[in-house]
Amino acid sequence: MPLEYTGIRVRDLARSVRFYTEGLGLRVGPTGRMAAGGVWQELKDPASGAELELNYYPGEVPYREGDELDHLGFRVNDLDGTIARLVSLGARVRIPPFTEGNERLAFLSDPDGVWVELYERGPEELPPTSRFGT
Repeated sequence: MPLEYTGIRVRDLARSVRFYTEGLGLRVGPTGRMAAGGVWQELKDPASGAELELNYYPGEVPYREGDELDHLGFRVNDLDGTIARLVSLGARVRIPPFTEGNERLAFLSDPDGVWVELYERGPEELPPTSRFGT
């Protein structure tokens, strides 16, 4: 199970994109809206391939020092089995499995309360097979 990326919560998305791209050389990748209403922006380190996901949530979000870490994301092959294993090791399910696009996702917290996103990619859409006589 590779560590895919680290997601951090930001107060000003444009400022943070500028900081990490101009200041640290990350490259802008895909962006999108979360089902919960926030916006995510992927940044990638061209040398290592490491990804940083910036997460912006509109509205009055209370911040304290250190609250910027949003979650750690892991791609898994067996979402349900991984959840069961992590719960047995002290994780708490925060958002049960749900489907978004071609992925199944769930959010847990580790024993110290750090949020972890698990996601399982669905099968790639393949063209229908040809059948003789159809």
